Amino acid sequence: MVLRSMGREIQLDGVEISVIKCLGISSGDMEGSILLESCRDLEFAELADAIRGLMAVGYVDGESECFNDVETFMKLNFKVNPGYAKDLKEALDPGPQQKVSKRVRRE
Repeated sequence: MVLRSMGREIQLDGVEISVIKCLGISSGDMEGSILLESCRDLEFAELADAIRGLMAVGYVDGESECFNDVETFMKLNFKVNPGYAKDLKEALDPGPQQKVSKRVRRE
């Protein structure tokens, strides 16, 4: 899915959107165990792949990308990158768009 925010195109799939929503745009660090609980509808493999993908493009920050098992994942902390937080928030929850004025200044 391509989400647009102030001229930027943010490409996320459904699982990535779910993970971003579970992490919360403006929240602080979230421990992996809490993230697993928040995203109960996702299998661990789906969640891990989505987190790795989001970390690769910089949307999510984490302590390590090396987590192959649930026990390791549960001990790590993750958060939405503050540099992308505003764009992600606008892309996930687009508000009313401002109308562009058609008025032209005549000289």
